[in-house]
Amino acid sequence: METIRKYVDKIIEFICISFVGIMTILVTWQVITRYVFKSPSAVTEQTSKYMFVWLVLLGAAYVFGKREHMSMVFIKDKFTGRAAVTVDIVVELIVIAFALGILVFGGYKNTLLTMSQSDSALPITIGMIYVMLPISGLLTVFYGICNIFKIAKGFSKEEALKTE
Repeated sequence: METIRKYVDKIIEFICISFVGIMTILVTWQVITRYVFKSPSAVTEQTSKYMFVWLVLLGAAYVFGKREHMSMVFIKDKFTGRAAVTVDIVVELIVIAFALGILVFGGYKNTLLTMSQSDSALPITIGMIYVMLPISGLLTVFYGICNIFKIAKGFSKEEALKTE
């Protein structure tokens, strides 16, 4: 599981870094066309907007997987040992439920509904833009499952060390 996770991490890192680089080029070109040529490019503007949204969705799944997201730990800090592990796992399960319900299921339905709508500036459908919702949801679920295994494994090692 950890090997797969490392490959998924590397792929997401590469995509996010690429998106930032491409967006930088697109926005720079947008500024040049707007102020130098007095004719802004609608294609670069729309593309950079969509890439930013995709970057946020992929980045959110990635950061969740690393467990470096913002969290309110004031409840978890009140627990120790098995109770703290249980709270950690419950939190992961809640996020998985959200990701499955809203991002995967809702995102899939939204993607299907908008697959026939065209974008005004780009030769793609709106559904192709929304396809990142279920993808990021599936990544979040994958990372949530990985996190649960890691939490349980870490707790098992702690318990084994205490009994020795």
